[in-house]
Amino acid sequence: MEGKVRAILYAFLAAVFYALNAPGSKLLLSQVPPMMMAGFLYLGAGLGIGLISLLHRSAPDRQDKLSKSDRPYVIGMVLLDIAAPILLMFGLLYTNASNASLLNNFEIVATTVIALVIFKETVTGRLWIGIVFITVSSILLSCESADGLTFSWGSLLVLLATVCWGFENNCTRMISSKSTYEIVFIKGIGSGAGSVLLGLLTGERFPKPVYLLPALVLGFVAYGLSIFFYIRAQSVIGAAKTSAYYAVAPFIGALISFLVLHEDLTSHYLLALLLMIIGSAIVVADTLIMHHTHRHTHTITHTHDGSTHTHTITHSHDHVHVGAGGQHHHTHKELDPHAQGSA
Repeated sequence: MEGKVRAILYAFLAAVFYALNAPGSKLLLSQVPPMMMAGFLYLGAGLGIGLISLLHRSAPDRQDKLSKSDRPYVIGMVLLDIAAPILLMFGLLYTNASNASLLNNFEIVATTVIALVIFKETVTGRLWIGIVFITVSSILLSCESADGLTFSWGSLLVLLATVCWGFENNCTRMISSKSTYEIVFIKGIGSGAGSVLLGLLTGERFPKPVYLLPALVLGFVAYGLSIFFYIRAQSVIGAAKTSAYYAVAPFIGALISFLVLHEDLTSHYLLALLLMIIGSAIVVADTLIMHHTHRHTHTITHTHDGSTHTHTITHSHDHVHVGAGGQHHHTHKELDPHAQGSA
C-alpha cells in the first residue's frame, strides 16, 4: 500500500514539474531567444537524466538497448522534439502561458487521431466525446475574443506543437520497451543540440549565463524530472493510471500562470476551461483501468475404455482493459475435479 501511495505522489510530482514549463518559459523568453530556449530546455533534461543514469549505473538495466532497427523511430522522435518546443516557445511569445498550458491537452487529441489513422488503434465512443470537448475548448482558446473568429497566431503555434508531440508520442511508443534512460538522454541531447544549432543558423545569440542556468534547470525539472517521476509511477501503478494523474498538469500550469504572471481571467477563458475540464475528465475515465472477474462452468462428458466420465471445469477469468482498445489481458484459473480424483 505504501508503494502505491508513493507512486501516486510521483505521478502528481511529474504533473507539477511539467506544469512549470509554460509559465517558466514565458518568464525567460523576455531574455532568451525562442530556439535557444527550446534547445536549453531539452539539453537540461538530457544532461540531468544522463547524470541520474550514471548515479544508478550499478543497478541492473532490465530493458534492452536501442538497436539499428529502432533508428527510424529515434530519428523521428528527435526531429519532432526539435520542432515541437520551438513552436511552443514562439507560441508563448504571442499568447498567455495559461492559454498555452490548457492547449497542451490537445496533444491527447493529436496522439489519439494519429494512433487511429496510422497505427489502426481502436478508439472508444467515450474517448471520441472527450476529444470533441477538448477540441471545442482548444478552438475557443485559439480565438482572440468571444466576439469573432479571429484566431491567435500564438495559440495556433502551440496547437502545431501539440500535433508534433502527437507524432513524437507515436514514434516513442514504438521503442518504449527499450531503455528509458537511453531514450530520454538521446531525446534531450539530440533535440536540444538541434534546436541550439537552428538558433545559431537563424541569427539567435547565446543567452547571458545568468539566464542560461535557469533555462537548463527548468528543462531538467519540467522535462527531465517530470519524465523520471512519471516512469517511477508507471512501474508501480501502470501507464493508464499514471497518465490519468498526469492529466492535471495543464490545469496546474494555468493556475501558476494566474498566480505568478497575473494573467487576466476572462469569461471567454472560463468557458474554455470548463469544456477542457469536462473533456479531460472523460478521457481520464476512459483511460483508467477497469477490472472485472467472472466465473463459469463447463461440463464435459467423454469415454475412457467403455466407461463414461463427466468433468466439471470451473474457470475464473480476471480481465484488465486499458484505455481505448489498448491492452486486453485475461488470466484463467482452472479447477478440474476429475484431476483431483473425481470420476
